[in-house]
Amino acid sequence: MKSVVFKAKTFLFLLLTSVSLAIIVWNCTSSSAAETGAIPDEVDYNFHIRPILSDRCFKCHGPDVNKREANLRLDTPEGAYAALKDNPKAHAIVAGSLEQSEVYQRIIAKDTAVLMPPPSSNLKLTQHEIELIAKWIKQGAKYKPHWAFIAPQKPKLPEADEDWVKNEIDHFVYAKMDEKGLKPNEEADKERLLKRVSFDLIGLPPSIEMQERFLKDNSPNAYEKIVDELLKNKHYGEKMAISWLDVARYADSHGYQDDGLRTMWPWRDWVIHAFNSNYPYSKFLTWQLAGDLLPNPSKEMLLATGFNRNHKITQEGGVIDEEYRIEYVTDRTNTFGKSFLALTFECAHCHDHKYDPISQKDYYRTFAFFNQVPEKGLFGTIDASFADPPNMKITTEDVNSILKFINKKDTAKVMVMVMKDSSKVRPTYILNRGNYDSHGEMVGVGIPKAIMPFDTNKLEKNRLGLAKWMLDARNPLTARVYVNRLWASFFGRGIVKTLGDFGMQGELPSHPELLDWLAVDFRENSWNIKRLVKQIVMSATYRQSSTITEKHLKTDPENIFLARSTRMRFPAENVRDHVLASSGVLNEEIGGPSVKPYQPKGLWEVATSGRGTLARYVQDHESDLYRRGMYVFIKRTVPPPSMLIFDASNRDQCEVQRSRTNTPLQALVMMNDPQTMEGSRVLAENLMSENIPLETKLEKAFRRIICRKPKAKELDILKQYFESEKEFFAKNAKKTDKMLSIGEYKRKEVKDKNATAALMQTIQMIFNMEEAIVRG
Repeated sequence: MKSVVFKAKTFLFLLLTSVSLAIIVWNCTSSSAAETGAIPDEVDYNFHIRPILSDRCFKCHGPDVNKREANLRLDTPEGAYAALKDNPKAHAIVAGSLEQSEVYQRIIAKDTAVLMPPPSSNLKLTQHEIELIAKWIKQGAKYKPHWAFIAPQKPKLPEADEDWVKNEIDHFVYAKMDEKGLKPNEEADKERLLKRVSFDLIGLPPSIEMQERFLKDNSPNAYEKIVDELLKNKHYGEKMAISWLDVARYADSHGYQDDGLRTMWPWRDWVIHAFNSNYPYSKFLTWQLAGDLLPNPSKEMLLATGFNRNHKITQEGGVIDEEYRIEYVTDRTNTFGKSFLALTFECAHCHDHKYDPISQKDYYRTFAFFNQVPEKGLFGTIDASFADPPNMKITTEDVNSILKFINKKDTAKVMVMVMKDSSKVRPTYILNRGNYDSHGEMVGVGIPKAIMPFDTNKLEKNRLGLAKWMLDARNPLTARVYVNRLWASFFGRGIVKTLGDFGMQGELPSHPELLDWLAVDFRENSWNIKRLVKQIVMSATYRQSSTITEKHLKTDPENIFLARSTRMRFPAENVRDHVLASSGVLNEEIGGPSVKPYQPKGLWEVATSGRGTLARYVQDHESDLYRRGMYVFIKRTVPPPSMLIFDASNRDQCEVQRSRTNTPLQALVMMNDPQTMEGSRVLAENLMSENIPLETKLEKAFRRIICRKPKAKELDILKQYFESEKEFFAKNAKKTDKMLSIGEYKRKEVKDKNATAALMQTIQMIFNMEEAIVRG
């Protein structure tokens, strides 16, 4: 047995190493291809030239006036075409003339004293990039607004293989595949497709009953029936909410050193409810940004504004109130920019943005929208307030009438932080160098004009006006940003890879026409989120097999052009959910206060100030131990360790894109985490109580975890492993008892303890298959 386990661990380590090396090779291949591609017939400023200038030139010749060298600005046509400061007869760029374009002459110069970028910058243009700039200048050096700041238009559908396409999405994807010399994969088999869509829509494995039902259904709309069933499932809202909790930086503690308790979980319940009820994105956005400013706001509208108050709050004595109050407004401003606009607003907090057209004045004009909350930098002591003012009280009467979606478990009122503007307008100043006490020019509300002007004559000068500005049909970002983020959740990569940066340092869209078509279609169809989700999962693009061919590896190793499905590990929360659900211990309760499951001892104690109710970790028991991962208590200074290992957010700040890593620690969690081992025990006990052959027991366990029928060879390996483990436990009675005592879940009396422990170990091995926690 020890030999088998050692070999399994060695194989797992080698597999992880191989995957890491493959990723490095793929990235290098992709980068190399980008530098040596063919020069296009028509050089486009947005897609070919701006990325080069942004990377190499804008730091010294871009939007930031304080860092601009030689009074030369290359991010605008006016600046690029103007006469040079030190030589009025010369110009940086002269359309059609390489000889008269000083920029071109500088980038090909042999003399390092005049070469641009200067060698001291450690930046260099490739020959391919120089040739692109040369052709662009020859073709007229036409500037365009940044692609993300041009309102999307609905393009015509490209031609595609009609035998393959299922909906409009596929036309765009097929056309791009064809352009790159790729062909789509065949459709995934029914078992893998069902597993994929079940985890993508509800974050849980399909039951064996659902698997059987889908396999037997040969009707043309069998898959669509499953999709509709999952979209109506109560767990759909939970799955959709996970990524939004990252965006909203939701946590159960205030953060900073004391890191005291806060009660924002009713807001989390609202997010789940909003997704399950299919609130239009326009409503979802408006209520969170400005629900308190709507006419006669209901308690639900007020609760939604908790989105703005999820930031960290200090409870430590001796702080300067105004300093921390500015910190909170800064967080709200940065979160707004990243979550709804996918722009790095934070870069303009202390100075003009170096790459995007966001001046420091623009930043503080946006800041002004969020600067009207009557709050202090410090309120009370660590346990004085679980919800700093402004807040709202949620009573049992509220839950029984208008807030029925809140899972309040006792009669005590719950306080939740919400938004409320002061009756008197607080002045907003540009803060010199971002310092809270260094006031510069006073400013009113506004948004960078490059995105879309904010008309103060038509829009309210508050967050409600800001929400209306966001939803204007001319706004170039709102729909694109949300569509792109949703796309990434199903394909592992956004059409724009940088989900939080649509600016000039962000990636260009891989399928710009598809992104625009989806954005306009989303808006035209009343911002209907479930409709968009169904469009995506019903597409032939989504349904493809994840089989990788040599052609894929050579032409598109990162699967940018979607000629196959992307294999992805489940989000951290769903790794836990899968163990609980497949082993039969999951508590399916929706919402309610966060829970504290098994955790290594002493973690909170070594990272605490020693004050307050969260100074020590007090584990929950009974059904609370088996709640879904999204309900696990998040203490900001000590996030849940097993979920952090699987790349969960620590919720310190707005996060729109989690990293995806492969580390040995993840394998160790699956091998040793008490929740996984307990789940294996419970499933083993339940299967041993059934009067069915061993082969059937193993097949049922395999199907519950892997979500497909095992192959004959796989079943043989499982039987051999079971027999070797049974023999081992027969000789080690103490280890048998120890294995069967793991976890607090009620134990079943079994006749053959050794066989049960062996089956538990075999199930544990199934959980440690790579396929167990990967959506293929």
